[in-house]
Amino acid sequence: AICGHGCKYGECMGPNKCKCFPGFTGKSCNQDLNECGLKPRPCEHRCMNTHGSYKCYCLNGYMLMPDGTCASSRTCAMVNCQYGCEEVKEEVQCLCPSAGLQLGPNGRTCIDIDECSTGRAVCSFNRRCVNTFGSYYCKCQLGYELKYVSGHYDCVDVNECVANAHRCNLHAECLNTEGSFKCKCKQGYQGSGFDC
Repeated sequence: AICGHGCKYGECMGPNKCKCFPGFTGKSCNQDLNECGLKPRPCEHRCMNTHGSYKCYCLNGYMLMPDGTCASSRTCAMVNCQYGCEEVKEEVQCLCPSAGLQLGPNGRTCIDIDECSTGRAVCSFNRRCVNTFGSYYCKCQLGYELKYVSGHYDCVDVNECVANAHRCNLHAECLNTEGSFKCKCKQGYQGSGFDC
């Protein structure tokens, strides 16, 4: 089976037919499925969509049970957590719906962890980290574009000279480099390449 457009988060099952991994959708399985929008809703109270999955959390005064339902809890109501709570050995602890969030100084509200600046994010050399609330994603570095090459998606160097995305002088030639380009004045001309 060959899928010309590729299956980003899935398997190629037949000519240009992808079977998406759970949590993904689209012709080439490149879109995150928003489980929170499904009918019936997967969470009893509140739902937070995440990349490839989702998280349930409860309204204040309720606690998240192992099966994903919300149970009323007087002790939880007294703590006043932003995203519900759990009781551990008679202690009430507030919860955050994502590993990219941490409890704030007050122990009740959740604040974002910037994975890009803390070094928790793992992006390959030709990708840059973009922080989001509760998570992050890796985007191609400037000078690179996302392309489907030999069976998978990768960030590939943009040839600015061919794409005419350079600002070289009329009397200069464009030289493509990895992630960028250079301008060199033609014979008989001198200057920076942007001015000749």
